[in-house]
Amino acid sequence: MNKSENMQINLLGAPKAIQIAVDLIQLLEENQIETEVAIAALEVVLTDFKKKELKNK
Repeated sequence: MNKSENMQINLLGAPKAIQIAVDLIQLLEENQIETEVAIAALEVVLTDFKKKELKNK
């Protein structure tokens, strides 16, 4: 079992938000996204989802 598979097994019981966060981190790191670019992109995503949440209330 490789490190990635072991981590996936350990995350099975984790909250969905943690699972998604780990997936996002892995995606950004595997694609060698610069930290500043990753933060800017995540801020855009966060803003978008907050707007969607407000619309749905």
